[in-house]
Amino acid sequence: MNKRIDYAKASPEGFKAFGGVYVYLQKSGLSKQLVDLVYLRVSQINGCAYCIDMHSRDLLKSGVAADKLVLVPVWRDAGEVFSERERSALAWTETVTRVAETGVPDADYEAAAGEFSDKELADLTYAIGLMSAFNRLGISFRSIPAAASKA
Repeated sequence: MNKRIDYAKASPEGFKAFGGVYVYLQKSGLSKQLVDLVYLRVSQINGCAYCIDMHSRDLLKSGVAADKLVLVPVWRDAGEVFSERERSALAWTETVTRVAETGVPDADYEAAAGEFSDKELADLTYAIGLMSAFNRLGISFRSIPAAASKA
């Protein structure tokens, strides 16, 4: 796979705007580890190798066990590996990321709203949207995962 363009260099103002949302989310009150789990799950659904690599590394650096990390795609079957809050965030992540298929049903909204405050749910949804946008950039312009650049 050959990288097409460096979108951050090609459009630094656009990248900076997305970066502003990223910085906001770090200060939003949601835990960094929860947001990184959401970023990872969005990237897995969208198939962005660059972002899967990056967020897996971020989670490992933050102390998430490899056993937990490998179960993110099948979190529903992982028992108590994920907290109730993490399971709720991952369920919301999946329904919002697959919005064209799911339409984000009322039951999914009600479940997420039962776990997160209005602000937290809005911020979680910003995180999902931001990562979906970054996935589209990474896939479209063939961003090379760190693991592949070392090979």
